[in-house]
Amino acid sequence: MLEVILFALLGIAVVVIVVISLFVKRHGESSDPQAGWTPTDEVFKDPGTDRTMRVWVDAAGERHYVPEAGR
Repeated sequence: MLEVILFALLGIAVVVIVVISLFVKRHGESSDPQAGWTPTDEVFKDPGTDRTMRVWVDAAGERHYVPEAGR
């Protein structure tokens, strides 16, 4: 009986983690480019989300990943 409860709690935890991961942005990802960011020629397909992303660079040289509109 204890094993069943533990497996059920583990299953619930996995489902919660998966659902939360769908709404959390990845490192460096933004919805829209910010003022002062410069687009680069680097475009790639994110294998985790299947979205086309463009790399933008800010004045400090930090990279940001923004979904391409219409792709």
